[in-house]
Amino acid sequence: MARHPLQRLSSPSRGFSAIVHIVGLLSYSYNFWYLQQFPNPIHDGFGGDFQFLTIIGLGLATLTSALALLADVTLSSKLFAAKNVLAVCAAPLEVLVSILYWGLCAIDKSLVVPPDLQLPFLPDFGFHAMPAIMLTLDLILLSPPWTIKGYGSMAISTILACAYWGWVEYCYTRNGWYPYPIFDLLTVPQRAVLFTVSGLLMSGSTMGLKWVYGKVNGIEKFKKDALNPVKSD
Repeated sequence: MARHPLQRLSSPSRGFSAIVHIVGLLSYSYNFWYLQQFPNPIHDGFGGDFQFLTIIGLGLATLTSALALLADVTLSSKLFAAKNVLAVCAAPLEVLVSILYWGLCAIDKSLVVPPDLQLPFLPDFGFHAMPAIMLTLDLILLSPPWTIKGYGSMAISTILACAYWGWVEYCYTRNGWYPYPIFDLLTVPQRAVLFTVSGLLMSGSTMGLKWVYGKVNGIEKFKKDALNPVKSD
């Protein structure tokens, strides 16, 4: 299948593209396996592991990479297109997870992980950095350019932020606890601010990824669109 003229490397393909997606899937599979080795009451509550934005993002990254690998194996343009659509949500979400997690850890790690549940570095890196790295690599080298504009990215980010907030609050009504300690420390208005800022950060991540794509692949228009997301619409 002929690649998009602005796409740096061939994908889908059974070469480098397949290797990248296999590495990603192996990393994500290890993360899910690791979860099962160290159960705790939060993971056993209503919503299970998917109370956590980290795990929701990991599941989305896994589905994205699985579609990508299937496209590599079958050389299917339809599966490749489906992967690219899903990546528009998955990649910015994983970048957001990395920004929020490592940013809050720099302030106080107990805001996101109770002291008795903190992870060793390698699993921690696997959960909170590898998905963002692998999906960004897939975007930069193995995907056609994103056509999403500023208002589109803001709409997707707002919907996801509101949906996750609603899900977290519903799980709280069933479990009596929040998945992240920081939620217990905030009032309802403060949580509203947190989720609003998170939505804006995710939208910014989308534009940031477009800028990086333009920078690496030498597309000036993408760099300008990313720096002027409202005008680009």
